[in-house]
Amino acid sequence: MLNIALFGPPGAGKGTQSKKLLEKYNLTYISTGDMLRSEIAAGSPLGKKAKSIIEKGGLVDDELIIQLIEKKILTNPDSRGILFDGFPRTTVQAYILEGLLLKMNASLNCMVSLEVDENELINRLLLRAKDSGRADDNLDVIKVRLQEYENKTKPVADFYAKKQKYFPINGVGNIDKIFEKIVDIVEKNKTKKQTNIVLLGKPGAGKGTQGNLLAEELGLVYISTGKMMRQEIKEGTEIGKMAKPYMEKGEIVPDAIPIQLIERKINENPNANGFVFKGFPRTIIQAYILDGLLERVNMSVSALVDMKIPTLEAIKRLSARAKTDKARSYDYSTELIINRLEQYTEKTLPVIDFYKKQGKYYSIKAVGTEKEVYSQLKEKTFDVFKENY
Repeated sequence: MLNIALFGPPGAGKGTQSKKLLEKYNLTYISTGDMLRSEIAAGSPLGKKAKSIIEKGGLVDDELIIQLIEKKILTNPDSRGILFDGFPRTTVQAYILEGLLLKMNASLNCMVSLEVDENELINRLLLRAKDSGRADDNLDVIKVRLQEYENKTKPVADFYAKKQKYFPINGVGNIDKIFEKIVDIVEKNKTKKQTNIVLLGKPGAGKGTQGNLLAEELGLVYISTGKMMRQEIKEGTEIGKMAKPYMEKGEIVPDAIPIQLIERKINENPNANGFVFKGFPRTIIQAYILDGLLERVNMSVSALVDMKIPTLEAIKRLSARAKTDKARSYDYSTELIINRLEQYTEKTLPVIDFYKKQGKYYSIKAVGTEKEVYSQLKEKTFDVFKENY
């Protein structure tokens, strides 16, 4: 999630910039001022309670504010993030916000403060009073509100400055130029979760072909443990020598071998947007191993896609591949092909249940043209990919 707090005194231009941010990032908008005015207009008990306080330029108590915010959050469960306008306004509210976001497994990415001098603010607010007719925009109330901001809200800046999340910018000037500065700050502080896709399916399901296509389009790093081990065998490395007897029979190699290769690949790509894993994990133990490998670099599996094909189709494909330059040593024997399919059923199907329980399981029918299969894969994974950005 992308969570932004737009900060600044009354009249700094938060409302104007909020509209532009909402349009760009498609966030849930939480403006405590707007929500309170809506409650007042509706004549709700909460609105009546808040009305007298607001008209005097005071701050509404935290309990009422939190009720409004939680109500708004609950009505937008699929939000991609939140833009807070006018909240937090005190250090107590800052702590409350930390707790609210923690409940959502999220945090505030940045607080952008629009800095405007007092004379400019007063002129802006008096001009707004003529246009909007807001009762809280007369000169006496304006001065009270600015003093409230100085006394109670400025300390919030210190709260987030200590967390290195507070970014002041000049709020006077061209609206679009100010917006560009805000976007620059947001982009630099936007949390980006890596997308890690596991492709599973019977031997011959087309995982390699589709995995490469997916990695290229999403800008991910493709990791095929089988391909890496074949390269190690070709180069005659120690890893290759250990893997060779297992690979020739189409059997699952000891876990220590793919661990080394995957760890090396991850370390070689520290700035990757994520990875597409083909051929791993193939056992429930390997599923735990992958979680551990990713956890070390603050990542996790985003989704598993099960590429489904009938057993007879798998046998046909592997037998056909034996006649091409892409043949594997285990493609030439029907006995070895059947052995691989039996291993898949016995050892790999539990991996599917493992990810189903985590709500990370997706499946596609991997029968059809390369383009048709990729269209399905793309549809299943793009929503997962977009959630992380």
